[in-house]
Amino acid sequence: MTNVITVPPSLDDATFEQILEPLSRLQPDDKVLIDARHARWASPYGLTALLALAQTRLERPSLAVPELEETALYWARAGFFKYASDLYDVVGTVPRGRQNDPGVLLEVTPVNASEDVHTVVDKVQQRAQQILVTELKLDKTATMRFTMALSETCQNIVEHAESGGWVAVNSYRWQKRLGGRRVLVIAVCDAGVGFRKSLESATGRPRSDRWDDGMALEAAVMRGVSRFRDTGRGQGLAGVRRFIGKWDGKFSVRSGTARLAIVPTWDEDVPLQKDLPAFPGSQVQITIPERVDR
Repeated sequence: MTNVITVPPSLDDATFEQILEPLSRLQPDDKVLIDARHARWASPYGLTALLALAQTRLERPSLAVPELEETALYWARAGFFKYASDLYDVVGTVPRGRQNDPGVLLEVTPVNASEDVHTVVDKVQQRAQQILVTELKLDKTATMRFTMALSETCQNIVEHAESGGWVAVNSYRWQKRLGGRRVLVIAVCDAGVGFRKSLESATGRPRSDRWDDGMALEAAVMRGVSRFRDTGRGQGLAGVRRFIGKWDGKFSVRSGTARLAIVPTWDEDVPLQKDLPAFPGSQVQITIPERVDR
């Protein structure tokens, strides 16, 4: 029997939980169809997390292509189907036309090694400056910190996930939370070991009955704890958090059954959620909004 899981019309970091909830009740080898026929939009997080989802299945899953041509074409422009075809049995018509989308700063890109991280940074550096300074109205120093944040989140896959992952960067107007202001969004998703298991791999890591995915996220993101003993290690995500805070951005990390978010004034998210549907690896989203003079 095939278990059909419906993709919500708008797929982002929040609504992706609607996919994980029914998926968590299934066995890894159960047959699954991810039905995106009625999807109308997907964020970089939604697309990269769908690829990570396929990596968790022992039985190759199926994916139904969005029926709305505009949506399917955008997913193609964003590079999603290029990799989805290797992970899913794709059902439906995948658009052949590939036109440049000015909002797609970085197509869905695999990250498996440090060389991939360098390639990602090289690809986005020039256009990132244009978007950050011209469209988001940030000062020029933001470009260097932005590429650092992108590099650190991708490097997290290489050093901790013990499996490959995906990154995508997009720019668009966000009506829902910011009244049409432009945002730049980075999503980095993998289905690896996750933060808790990564930290547990360190010799001598203290254990307690309270130790769980939420505590592991707090340790790594808020306190810079790393499984590596080298001085200075573990500060990457903490540095990303500080950079995002300076520009009133949002930083969220999901791993296992928990999700931690650095919540800006314009958002109403919950800082720490626990007891979520279990999902392997780590899924990171960075949102940088257009600056408004006050």
